[in-house]
Amino acid sequence: MTHAHGKYADFEGLRKRAVALRRAGLSRRQIRDRLHVDNNDILNRLLEGEPPPDWTKRPNAKDDLRDKARELRRQGWTYDQIQVELGCSKSSISLWVRDLPRPERKRSTDEAAAIARRGWEEKLRIRDEERQQTKETARLAVGDLSERELFLAGVVLYWAEGAKDKAYSDQRRENLQFINSDPNVIRFYLAWLTSLGVERDRMRFRVSIHESADVVTAEAFWAGLVGVDRSTFQSSTLKKHNPRTNRRNTADAYHGCLVIYVLKSADLYRRMEGAWYGIVGGAARQPD
Repeated sequence: MTHAHGKYADFEGLRKRAVALRRAGLSRRQIRDRLHVDNNDILNRLLEGEPPPDWTKRPNAKDDLRDKARELRRQGWTYDQIQVELGCSKSSISLWVRDLPRPERKRSTDEAAAIARRGWEEKLRIRDEERQQTKETARLAVGDLSERELFLAGVVLYWAEGAKDKAYSDQRRENLQFINSDPNVIRFYLAWLTSLGVERDRMRFRVSIHESADVVTAEAFWAGLVGVDRSTFQSSTLKKHNPRTNRRNTADAYHGCLVIYVLKSADLYRRMEGAWYGIVGGAARQPD
């Protein structure tokens, strides 16, 4: 090679040497360094028509996956199945097999619907387990209640559900009167009254229920829950049925509401109301 009249003046001689080196198995980089050709366009012209040696070809890591994906698709596999089998993305699978026919549906519409339904039912089951686990974790986190905690919780419950004195009324109604249909709420309220020193003989019980319901059965249910004889109950209050409303509380589990009235409870009522406003004030003083 001579560069007497320019770096690449003897182009044909340079090409012969480049072709010989290529056929001897040298790479482009090696030929460039040997011949001192640092211009890629010139190097391309020197090696034009000469294939690279096999050892310089980089293997395509996805060639095998592509071939396997196409073979599985021909066997009727879905994209999801191929993805699980080969561990590659659906987008790659779609690109590799898009020219192949879609596999025939192997399940009837009813079978596919049944599979989908079972899948949904399983998902619902898992969700329900998660909900129940959350509830159980929260229940266990409460633990035993201190006397103060029981008192404050009862105050909040009473203020939400119990009868209250009205400032605009000419007659004071400072007594504890509570009504609810939830047996657990009733149990808690009775525990609260007991913690305040209220004996059972100071309590009066009465059922409030729709006139179309089984009053005797309802009274027996509540009497058993509070632990007194049904004969001690006051006469039940029957609510007239409005034909324009669609009542849903008509199942066997419907027992109406239990009304609990505490005799000589004016002082307890005042303590409850005072504590409630103490709770309100305490909450307002919490830092933002």
